[in-house]
Amino acid sequence: MLPKFSSKAFLAPMAGVSDPALRLQCKNFGAGLVVTEFTSIHGIIAKEKQLKENQKTIQEFIEFSEKERPISVQLFGSDIQALAKAAKIVEPFFDIIDYNMGCPAPHITQQMAGGALLQEVNLTQQIFSTLVSSVKKPVTLKFRLGVTEASRYLFKDIAEIAEDEGIQMITLHPRTVSQGYSGNADWKMIKELKEISNIPIVGNGDITTPEDAKKMLDETNCDYVMIGRGAMGNPFLFEQINDYLKNGTYQKYSFSSKLDSFFEYLHLTKNYKIKFANIKGQAMRFTKGLSGGSKLRSKITFARDIEELEKIMKSAYCN
Repeated sequence: MLPKFSSKAFLAPMAGVSDPALRLQCKNFGAGLVVTEFTSIHGIIAKEKQLKENQKTIQEFIEFSEKERPISVQLFGSDIQALAKAAKIVEPFFDIIDYNMGCPAPHITQQMAGGALLQEVNLTQQIFSTLVSSVKKPVTLKFRLGVTEASRYLFKDIAEIAEDEGIQMITLHPRTVSQGYSGNADWKMIKELKEISNIPIVGNGDITTPEDAKKMLDETNCDYVMIGRGAMGNPFLFEQINDYLKNGTYQKYSFSSKLDSFFEYLHLTKNYKIKFANIKGQAMRFTKGLSGGSKLRSKITFARDIEELEKIMKSAYCN
């Protein structure tokens, strides 16, 4: 059984972006579900062995806080035995186990993982069946249309197999793997998926404003929306979407509020082992649209530690 979601807007898993500090921020602003950065099944198995020897749990490797619940862990990798083992390792800690069949990055697709799996119908059936039978927690799927333009309708066959094998919710990013993040997400495909499915469908792609979220829900009839790049440096978006869906209006946030929000993010990072390079990346995103933002970003590039980064960001209040 899927947990109860407090809102229709979810935070997407994004490598190097949806870290535990940003997820918690988005949760505090009203995200109905947050998903971890995608994690290799082989990485989970190797790490768990190491952690067990030190009497620690997988939570040291995939960091999260109880305040994020409901939280979903996203896995990738297609080795069936390793998949069953990794799913069992993470199951006690997370509310949902999500499977990635959408990542377009070549270093992932070359491992027969992420978006490359869309053309492997028999293997995907085995993957879904293994995941569902290995755990009691709900299993969900995130995928793309197909690999290339010529195979853009593959998602329909995969969705049917997923539903038959017991997958409980599907997120569709309506671009092909070869498209990456270029062009426009084809929302019509989300509508087509919703029409043939009996399980909840989550629409994902090109949502950067509350109006976009409402438009996707209205046009596609999907059950939920998932926000990825639109939430980068912009955790307010969840509150704005929830307010807009409820009242037709929402609060706009000033540049100084965005800076305050970054310092709140920075404060949260102290509880986790987040790479400094990733924190700098978040700083860049929080300055998007800021007056003098490009100058600020070039300074951020040279920051060597948190202290320097704080000084640079504080100087933005004076502009």
